[in-house]
Amino acid sequence: MSAPKTSQGVGENHEQWRPVVELASQEVFDLMVGSPLVVAVEPPAEDKFDITGMVGLAGQICGMLTVRCSLRSGAKIASKMLGVEIEKAGAEMSDALGEICNMIAGNFKNKIAGLGDGCMLSVPTVITGQDYTCRSLGDYSILRVNFAFEGEQFLVVLEIHG
Repeated sequence: MSAPKTSQGVGENHEQWRPVVELASQEVFDLMVGSPLVVAVEPPAEDKFDITGMVGLAGQICGMLTVRCSLRSGAKIASKMLGVEIEKAGAEMSDALGEICNMIAGNFKNKIAGLGDGCMLSVPTVITGQDYTCRSLGDYSILRVNFAFEGEQFLVVLEIHG
């Protein structure tokens, strides 16, 4: 996770942050999961997502970074992170996904010039299930990056307010 910081600053077009989100996510997966995270061309079938990790951003930018995947993907991630069989990883799945989300958010903010110390992260929150809606108040832009992880869909969403 030592790629050079981008010169893109706060207040610029958030779509320009797409490669930064992609790289931050891929680096975290390489380091923590030991598996490649590949950018997917096809949009995900969101009805397959059963677990969502969220980390809030506050300071020079305000918003939220979320990661979403299926329970099967979440168990695979926990299994690889902990070095245990997939059947034994289910109990640790929420902690693993929360930590992945936290690390992606931290890696992302450290790659944007001026955000490393100017943006704080919340404690991760993890939701399981499909029947919920997240709605943020105020103006915001959304950056969605679709990934594939060992044949499964994995979604990272960066929502920036203001």
